[in-house]
Amino acid sequence: MPVTIRFLAQELYRLTQKVEGLEAGVRALEEGGSPAERARLEGELFRAKKELEHCRSVLEAKKEKPLV
Repeated sequence: MPVTIRFLAQELYRLTQKVEGLEAGVRALEEGGSPAERARLEGELFRAKKELEHCRSVLEAKKEKPLV
């Protein structure tokens, strides 16, 4: 099944929301949380950012290029 631009845009939005939520969680744990939980969240944030960048690059590649 080919991946559509609409699906990629929806996935990009979902991943953006996930990254923002994880960043908020990491900031909250900076104030007072266990180092193990902060490290776990930072690892999850790293993976989510990588996935977001991959999705963004696939979406850019799917866009039509001008014929000029």
